Amino acid sequence: MNLKIKRYLTYIVAISFSAVFGSVLIAQTPGATAPKSEAFSQDSTNDLFVAVGKSVLIDLTSPISRVSIGSSDVAEATAVTRTEVMINGKAAGDTSLIIWEAGGNRQFYNVTVRPSSNTQRMTSLRRQLAIEFPGQPITATAENDLIFLRGTVKDLNSSDRAVQIASSLGKVVNLLYVDVPPAPSQILLKVRFASVDRTVSKNLCWNLFSTGATNTIGTVGTQACSPPSVSLPSGTGSATASLSNALEVFMFRPDLNLGATIQALQSQQLLEVLAEPNVLAENGKEASFLAGGEYPYPVLQASATGTGITIAFKEFGVRLNFIPTLTPRGTIRLQVAPEVSSLDFTNGLTVSGFTIPALSVRRVRTEVELAEGQSFAIGGLIDNRETQTLSKIPYLSNIPILGKLFQSISRTKQNTELMVIVTPEIVGPIPAGTHLPELNYPEKFLPSNSNMPMNQPGAEVTGIKPSGPAPTTMPIEKLIESLQPEQPLIIESSTSSTGQVGGTAPAPQYGTGASSAPTSAPAASPK
Repeated sequence: MNLKIKRYLTYIVAISFSAVFGSVLIAQTPGATAPKSEAFSQDSTNDLFVAVGKSVLIDLTSPISRVSIGSSDVAEATAVTRTEVMINGKAAGDTSLIIWEAGGNRQFYNVTVRPSSNTQRMTSLRRQLAIEFPGQPITATAENDLIFLRGTVKDLNSSDRAVQIASSLGKVVNLLYVDVPPAPSQILLKVRFASVDRTVSKNLCWNLFSTGATNTIGTVGTQACSPPSVSLPSGTGSATASLSNALEVFMFRPDLNLGATIQALQSQQLLEVLAEPNVLAENGKEASFLAGGEYPYPVLQASATGTGITIAFKEFGVRLNFIPTLTPRGTIRLQVAPEVSSLDFTNGLTVSGFTIPALSVRRVRTEVELAEGQSFAIGGLIDNRETQTLSKIPYLSNIPILGKLFQSISRTKQNTELMVIVTPEIVGPIPAGTHLPELNYPEKFLPSNSNMPMNQPGAEVTGIKPSGPAPTTMPIEKLIESLQPEQPLIIESSTSSTGQVGGTAPAPQYGTGASSAPTSAPAASPK
């Protein structure tokens, strides 16, 4: 009898041990063969799955006396009624749930808390932000269908990339702060115009004139050079001849009333131009430079009362327009258009009493890419020309030896050499307190009338407190607003005036700087 009791007690202890620790053993040794007991079979089949942030309700047939859960960080168990238990998923993971019933029975559950789809996607988003932006504290939170980005990034590109990454989950609200960027780079462009124009001309011509030889008054020539002007006699006087050019060989026989002029001239012209404009501009901004002036020219305009002439102005001189751009490679891309123009009165014309000069222009427009300090010859010209003109009188010029008197010859040789070189440099401002460069004035100016040098009173006089230190970060929208282009600088200048037909044209205007495009004033009717 005692032996039977011992066997029965041993059997009961074995079943209890298996019921209490069976789930732990299964978790440690997955795939192990489960013992054939009712309690363990119940534990293995009671698998419970719940998502993070979700709840599951368990219905029991008997009243509940006690509830225990293995990890309260993973899930939470709450007895809502005598026969119902609420399981709330808190974090992804696995844990165990034991429920004691009033009759002494126990229910075992393997609880698996799975991450919700939104939580998993947010976790993936935070991981990608941490990988793409190391060292930049960016946090992402989700509320309803919105993704909120907070933190600080180093530049606008990082902000744009973070928004693009987060936009895969929904609409993004960008609340990021951006480090205040340093001052943009300043680019100094040095341009050198070097031009040499040389002209050599030779002119040989003959003119014969008569003041009464063979009772004939007149001139004979090839019109290659100006002949003497012969006037008819008045009363008892004789005919006279007037020379228009003193640089001629003049011969006259009074007894024959016959003379001749010979022009044998050689001229040389030399024009040298060296202009070196330097212009400073911010990265990506356009800059222009003009050292020269404006010359007037008439513009015919119709009005209700008739036709009038409006005087407009055109710029000339040394001009430079360019846009520098720093590339990711560290080079400088230049859109540059240098120009040198000068007044050319030789090829000008006169209209209604106005002398309008022509313009001699040398212009280059191109786009190049250079490293800092490198130079490019963006324009060059070598032009050699020779012009020969032969004028002669038919038949008479074909007479041997004497025919040379009825021929004129002119030879002109021209040589033009032009070169334009550009050199960009990245520069910084002159530090405060450093001696500034000055020009060397040959003559001294008048002394100042005031005994106090011109300066701005300090804060102790004006009462204006200096601003605090510059912020290190600012909201993204503030930075974008500060980077918007400013209103363009408009320089107004008088570029046109109203004049009458005839008269003297206004003198050209000279100066240095930029000017607006020519405009037209209302026309005036002629008198």
